[in-house]
Amino acid sequence: MLKTPELAMPKSCKVTTVCNGRREVWSDYEEAKAYFLELMMSTDGEEHDRAECVYIQLMHGLDQCRDEDE
Repeated sequence: MLKTPELAMPKSCKVTTVCNGRREVWSDYEEAKAYFLELMMSTDGEEHDRAECVYIQLMHGLDQCRDEDE
């Protein structure tokens, strides 16, 4: 087992997000997490809740993240 968890992740960490009807494909997982963290911290109300939902899914390592349940 690897000592550093980051080494266990695949090199191409692609993720798709859907937030507020806008679909984006990210080639950098960390960039997506940083974007949604900043969005979550700079908004309030429904926008905050949507960004938080996507951010939590990103934190759990999902490769398809949505702001609402299907």
